[in-house]
Amino acid sequence: MAKKTIDQVDVAGKKVLIRVDFNVPLDDNQKITDDRRVRMALPSIKSVVDRGGQVILVSHLGRPEGKGFESQYSLAPAAEALAGMLGKPVAMASDTVGDDAAAKVIALGNGDVVVLENLRFNSGEKKGCAEFAGKLAAMADIYCNDAFGTCHRSDASMVAVPEAMAGKPRVVGHLVAREIQYLTDAISKPGRPFVAILGGAKVSDKINVINNLLGICDTVLIGGAMAYTFSLARGGKVGGSLVEKDKVELAKELLAKGGDKLQLPVDTHCGDDFGNIAGCNKKVVAAGEIPDDMEGFDIGPETSKKYAEIIKNAKTIVWNGPMGVFEKPPMDAGTKAVAQAVADSDSVSIIGGGDSAAAVELLGFADQVSHVSTGGGASLAMLEGQRFAAVDLLDEAGE
Repeated sequence: MAKKTIDQVDVAGKKVLIRVDFNVPLDDNQKITDDRRVRMALPSIKSVVDRGGQVILVSHLGRPEGKGFESQYSLAPAAEALAGMLGKPVAMASDTVGDDAAAKVIALGNGDVVVLENLRFNSGEKKGCAEFAGKLAAMADIYCNDAFGTCHRSDASMVAVPEAMAGKPRVVGHLVAREIQYLTDAISKPGRPFVAILGGAKVSDKINVINNLLGICDTVLIGGAMAYTFSLARGGKVGGSLVEKDKVELAKELLAKGGDKLQLPVDTHCGDDFGNIAGCNKKVVAAGEIPDDMEGFDIGPETSKKYAEIIKNAKTIVWNGPMGVFEKPPMDAGTKAVAQAVADSDSVSIIGGGDSAAAVELLGFADQVSHVSTGGGASLAMLEGQRFAAVDLLDEAGE
């Protein structure tokens, strides 16, 4: 599935449309609170700038209504942050496919960069509109997809734009190339034992992932609140824990299918007040024996030990979803123990986006794993075995 990368095409004097993910968090004063997504786009942008290409950047930010400009969703703060990182001016267009965007694109010199305004200010972006896509496509000589977090979507900038640019180079940026390498190649040719660690709140979010990974992995370790739904399926007591009662039958099917491959917690760290986890009454109980006045907040120490032992021998690890309420000590212990075991293991370790990425970041393990995915929904979809039209459309490495 290797795709041709931006480094493999001649960009000198050419206009390169790069679909980036500048969906950054902003505070009430329109200041970026975490600029990681802008920083992660730098290698692809610099690859074009340094070789004399002309960069046109497009992205969405937030969820505007698609009826025109909304100041709180403007990409101007991202453009400003990028200018600081590049150490050079970055032009900011006041529209996406209007007169100002057209003028600023025409005015580009070699090595220059322009950010077009939020794609979602146009209703055509979410609808995958061919007319809107055609206007974007007409601006550029080369298309580059470097927005992995949106690769599972069929938005115009992801699918209809590269379709409209058939015959022109259509490549991946550094970020997407890395995601494909890890999430596709590691799973299609895993070193064994191959261990998946799945946490988070809902079984329903991970049904397809569990099903797919049970067919590929040697062991699937379950944690987080979804473990309580499995516990209920086994006839256990879950107290006031977060469960999906309508998914108990499904959990029974997955248990039957998984057999010994599907490992559940053997103990649970529980408490009696979610609002005051640090100060509430807490105790560790055997799995399936949570008192009526308590709820499960984390895997227990025996489970942490058992999971760490399994992880220690793994050669490939995929982790999606924390083991407990990792933001609230002491209920971060299970997630921390698993993160430490993954960091210490001699494995190719892939952390799915979303909460598990936030957890390894917060707990300080991000630089001790092989790859932290930038896309929660996209990485889940890839773990489910889905194909992405936004990636399939792009040029193969050998072409």
